Amino acid sequence: MKSINQRIAEELMVAERQVAAAVDLLDGGATVPFIARYRKEATGALDDTQLRTLEERLRYLRELEDRRKAILESVRAQGKLDDALEKAILGADAKARLEDIYLPYKPKRRSKAQIARENGLEPLADSLLAHPERDPKQQAAAFVQPDAVATAEDALDGARSILVERFAEDAGLIGRLREEFWTCGKLVSTVRDGKQTEGAKFSDYFDYSEPLTKLPSHRILAAMRGERDEILDLRMVADPSADPAARTPGPYEMAIASRFGVADRGRPGDKWLIDCVRWAWRTKIEMQLAIDLRMRLWTHAEEEAVRIFGSNLRDLLLAAPAGARATMGLDPGYRTGVKVAVVDATGKVVATGAIFPHEPQRRWDESIAALAALCQKHDVELIAIGNGTASRETEKLATELLKKYTQIKATKVIVSEAGASVYSASAYAASELPELDVTLRGAVSIARRLQDPLAELVKVEPKAIGVGQYQHDVSEHKLGRSLDAVVEDCVNAVGVDVNTASAKLLARVSGIGESLAQTIVAYRNEAGAFRTRAQLKKVPRLGARAFELSAGFLRIVGGEDPLDRSGVHPETYPVVRKIVAKAGGDIGALIGNSKALAALRPADFTDATFGLPTVIDIFRELEKPGRDPRPAFRTAEFKDGVEAIGDLKPGMILEGVVTNVAAFGAFVDIGVHQDGLVHVSAMSRNFVKDPRDVAKPGDIVKVKVMEIDAPRKRISLTMRLDDTAEARPKPQGQRMDRGQERYVREPQRAGDSALADALRRAAAQRR
Repeated sequence: MKSINQRIAEELMVAERQVAAAVDLLDGGATVPFIARYRKEATGALDDTQLRTLEERLRYLRELEDRRKAILESVRAQGKLDDALEKAILGADAKARLEDIYLPYKPKRRSKAQIARENGLEPLADSLLAHPERDPKQQAAAFVQPDAVATAEDALDGARSILVERFAEDAGLIGRLREEFWTCGKLVSTVRDGKQTEGAKFSDYFDYSEPLTKLPSHRILAAMRGERDEILDLRMVADPSADPAARTPGPYEMAIASRFGVADRGRPGDKWLIDCVRWAWRTKIEMQLAIDLRMRLWTHAEEEAVRIFGSNLRDLLLAAPAGARATMGLDPGYRTGVKVAVVDATGKVVATGAIFPHEPQRRWDESIAALAALCQKHDVELIAIGNGTASRETEKLATELLKKYTQIKATKVIVSEAGASVYSASAYAASELPELDVTLRGAVSIARRLQDPLAELVKVEPKAIGVGQYQHDVSEHKLGRSLDAVVEDCVNAVGVDVNTASAKLLARVSGIGESLAQTIVAYRNEAGAFRTRAQLKKVPRLGARAFELSAGFLRIVGGEDPLDRSGVHPETYPVVRKIVAKAGGDIGALIGNSKALAALRPADFTDATFGLPTVIDIFRELEKPGRDPRPAFRTAEFKDGVEAIGDLKPGMILEGVVTNVAAFGAFVDIGVHQDGLVHVSAMSRNFVKDPRDVAKPGDIVKVKVMEIDAPRKRISLTMRLDDTAEARPKPQGQRMDRGQERYVREPQRAGDSALADALRRAAAQRR
């Protein structure tokens, strides 16, 4: 049996020693960002994506090993563990396979089969299966017992229960049937009686079916939500071509019969055995496989939803920062007014208030004057407008402000409010802005997230940011773990200014965590700004290990050592001194000096501890110290006069901002309070497998309006600007399911001929 490290190495297609090194570092408490950035020699330069995959697989395979040990102990305690069974258990490479093998030995409630065995009917079941040439009733008559088995029919019922359980617990058979069901089956959805109006949003699934292997994650989650909301009924159909009322055995029944040597040759016991097979399939095996495959569908959809959410969150966190400029945040509203907050270049709140330019008060001119006074007093350079209710009306207010007061040189930007209300009501916001009302904290958050999206969004629970698909349906634990990893990777990729970062931001730095982050902030408030990275060692409870894991990601701008504002880890400062000595001069003259660095060979500075990958990284940092991986800041311009869904007309070409990307396309904010959808088929002239290859959250794109469904608040957009309303992707014609096609064209495995023949006939009938 392969070791865990061997399996992971094969899956990642890397050397086992690389995996072993990474596993040792993870087990020692190192974080993925630290290993990816500062332990390249040990892992052979595994990147953060490989390391995250390794981390997940390591968790799964260790859980598998723990379960394997528990099963071996259970079967051994029952006295049923022989060499063949132990070999099968040790060879199981997935949790589902392991559970299939364990099923016959798994402690269970007292079943009909167990009662039949207690009544001595197992020899009858064995005889009926082995001797179909004998009459079943005559064989059963010998097992009648006045106190337990009253009649021959009762004996046959008991024998049938034993055989049904035996058929259903054959690991090899069940595994094969499960894969055939997965390959050839369909999910069928119908609307429940009287639920058409209530469940209108699920109308696409009122009469819907699709092969299991072709179901995309968003349709799985949508259909299952419709079922959970009691709008839809879902069924897993193993053989879509089968007639439920047919008496002839279907392909799955034939596979069971073939496995146990059951066949209709006109013998007295054949019909009884065939009925047993049919009963086993229709009352037990099909139902259990449907449950298993529903869980497989759900797992697949959940994993994809988590992946999409994580990818979108990464793009949002790494969105271009507007930078350290005085910013006014406007949180729009009608009746309750527009909340206003001004923050200075460091994000410090310098003014707050509320204006009432919209219905019902309509104090338009007064509101413009109030905003102008704030802009002039605090030298506002950016105006951040939340994209919620009354956003476009408030943007019009800002436009008029800038036209009327030409001396105000500010740029207005529509900013996503996602998660702002969650932050405003959080305990952290209360501790960070205790003097502000909860309604004003949202305006502060909107202003700050324009200055630096990463620094502000880390204060919000990742799942509340709302950039996924059906994120409220998936496992909270799995989603949380994935999103925490994304936030950790983003924060450490950018780096953190230790003298300005909030405790929430510091908590995401490798090796720190919430408690230590608060201690760092408290120490900073008491002792003043850090002047060197070495000073971090004076922070209570920040020991050598925490310093090792975090120091490279913490920046000190304007400190005593120029290296402290770079991504060069303090442990490699001796290497830098060698580079400086070779180049001549001092470190200040070398940093940013591409010409001087180009004249040096990184290989000349390697040693037993630090290899070429680390030295190359040092050179990159010296060339561009503290480089920010985020893109340059840009803004979108919404079209004047297009402020509500009623203002849209087919054919309009508009500029918008991508707010979310799902498996089926991208949502774009075009300034009408309702995002439009660019379906994946309308994103490019070329085939698009993953919408994220074309657009990411925060991207500014041009789109054409194709259709407007105002009652359902649906806007259909295209990024193919020469499309017309008639240019619709044509549905593909009916074709053989991939699994059935495979069975027709590929050589058959031994023992599968009956199932293959049946599938071939079914495929031919559909053609």
